[in-house]
Parts: sequence; structure tokens; C-alpha cells
Amino acid sequence: MSNKSSLADELALRYDYSSDLVELLLNYFDYARLESILASLKSPSKYYSFRVNTLKISSEALLQSLRERGFQVYFHPKIEEALLVEVEGPFDIPLLSKVVVVDKFAAESVMQGAQLYAPGVLSAHGVFEGDEVSIVDERGRVVAIGVAVMNGLEMVERGRGLAVRVSLSRYKSISLRELDEYSSGLIYEQSIPAMLTSLILSPSPGEVIVDMCAAPGGKTSHMAQLMGNTGRIYAFDNSKTRIVKLAENVNRLGVKNVVVIHGDSRYINVDYPNLKADRVLIDPPCSALGVRPKLFERKSRFDVFSCMNYQKQFFRAAVEVLKPGGVIVYSTCTLTFEENELIVDFVLNNYPLELDEQPIYLGSHGLKVSKCGLLQRFYPDVHGTPGYFIARFVRI
Repeated sequence: MSNKSSLADELALRYDYSSDLVELLLNYFDYARLESILASLKSPSKYYSFRVNTLKISSEALLQSLRERGFQVYFHPKIEEALLVEVEGPFDIPLLSKVVVVDKFAAESVMQGAQLYAPGVLSAHGVFEGDEVSIVDERGRVVAIGVAVMNGLEMVERGRGLAVRVSLSRYKSISLRELDEYSSGLIYEQSIPAMLTSLILSPSPGEVIVDMCAAPGGKTSHMAQLMGNTGRIYAFDNSKTRIVKLAENVNRLGVKNVVVIHGDSRYINVDYPNLKADRVLIDPPCSALGVRPKLFERKSRFDVFSCMNYQKQFFRAAVEVLKPGGVIVYSTCTLTFEENELIVDFVLNNYPLELDEQPIYLGSHGLKVSKCGLLQRFYPDVHGTPGYFIARFVRI
């Protein structure tokens, strides 16, 4: 076994990743740096961030309202529509005699203070309504405790509704979705790099924008804010489930300039031959290795290369519908070189696009490609955010 493979096995075992994925990451991060990244991904960001919907309220007014109710909320120093709340923890959570086992997504949400809903429950043997229970992930790690509000059998068979009311989680922050401000459309939960993506696209009032992978609507609705609800945003998504969520968010946030379209945006140049856009956002499905907190990771090297090949397919249509001089922004919430800088290289070699300077830099430069200083990366251990990547192109 090579030394690299041995190091990969060691990190994979410690952080619960696949060995071949860790070995791939060791191609561009040394051992110490990769360990720092993987360790940081185990916890949430230091600050929980959310976006003020300035179509309905000013950042100042919302901040004041939340502070008057006792929430310790702060302005982001660089993004005026971003508010921050410090995340508390980690707290020690006991393992009780009764246990509810949940899937990865539910565990990672609950450990940050979210309530547990039935769709995330895998098993709850011997649990009855009113029992105090520990909530554990598939590997047996305790993420929270709470009180069951239905029997264990109901949690699994019914598959809907609140299953456990969480009383103590490993980390604690503001529960946005329980606030009236959330239901009335004043707030959208969003990471700082995700907000930055729309600001880097820089849509202007009256423009035509294409959002190729729009659901659940965070960047779409942010762009609508930046455009003052004018112009037109064509928001595509190929998932029926996610498109419903997109439409719900657009409605909740009072967005008026978005056309929600269920369809495969890799073919919009064929399906919508008369569509001409000033700007295009490509935020495609990715391996999501930068998403935090990450209790464990099942993805492999094969998943990374599958994502890379899929991501490339959006650019042909994007370039076809983009006006000369128009802007494309490409973003991912992953850390791999293959899905980020190698995509940039592919694009520059195959399409009439050139890299453009980004109007705001809060992260680090890209990795070992030409003009990597024009690219922007976020690392959990350096920037206290999710892992993220942003590139901005202009059509020649």
C-alpha cells in the first residue's frame, strides 16, 4: 500500500469518509490541511446566517425587531442584507435508554437545534408518545434529546408530522422557521457564500436572468431583491419535488418577477430558442462536500466524477442563451478540484467565455489553474463558512 493510500485510510477512518474520496482530496490538500478541513466540517459554521428579504423590510428594521425580542443578532460586515447569530456549543448530550435513529440529513439538522419530523426517522423501537428519547444518527452518535410526540411505530409508518420535540441539541442557534418573520417572508436561511453568489452575478433592475438550477429558490429570490422585483428571472429546475418548494418560497417572499419552469435547463437553447438572457446562474447539483455539519460522508471518487461530467453539460445551453457581453456565474458547495477549477478550464477551452473579476472577494483564491486569482473559494477551517466555490465569466 502506498504512503498516500495509508494516509487516506487513516483520515477516512477518523472522519468516517470513503478512503478513495479522501485519497482524491489528498491530490490537492496535504495531510494536515485536509485534516483541518474535515475536522471543521464536523461542526456547524461559527455564525448562523440568514438573509433579510428587503422586498418586505429593511435590514435595520428586522435587526431591531429581533433584538427587542431578545435575540443576539448582528449585521454582516460586508453584506448589508445578511444577519448573523452566533452558534452555541458543542454541548454534551446523554444517551438515554430509549432511542430514535434518524437518517443523515435529519441528524445533521437536529444537531443544530431543528425539530425532528417523521420523514427522517429510520427506527424508534419501544418508543411511546411522551417518552424522553435520545436522537442518534445511523452510526449511533447522539445529536439531541427530546420528547416523542407520537409512538415510534407511527413515526416510521405515518412518515409525516412532528416526531420528537427537541429539548437539547449538540449545537444551538436561532430557530428561524418557528418565527413569524419567517412565515411572513421577511427571512431566508442562507450561507454567506451563497448570498455572495447572487451579488457576484450582479443582476440589475429590468434585466433578463436565467437561473438554471433554481430550487429551492435562495439565489432566485435574492436576485429578485437585487432587481427590485423588476425584469424577469426564468427559474428552471428538473425536480418535481424541488420545484414545488421553489414556488412556495417565491410566494412566501413576495417575489413577482420570477417565472418558475419545471424542465431540464441543459436544453433551454432548444426548448426556448427565443430566450436571450443578460445573465445566467449555474449552481448545479454537486458532491456537496462543503456542506456542514457533516457527521459522515458516503460519497466516493465515482460520485465526484459523475457530478463533474453532469456539471459540464449546462454550459452549452447557457452560452447559447446568453447575450454577447453577458455574464455567467458558476458556483458549487463542494471542495473538489474536479468540480471547480477543472470545470473552469473545460469552459475556457470550449466556449467563447473568459474569466471576469468578481466584484466582491471574501474568500481565498482558486487552486493551481491559469488566472486562479480571479476565482473564489471558501474553506470551513479558514473562513468559518461552508466549503464553496464561485467563478464569474463574461461572454466574448
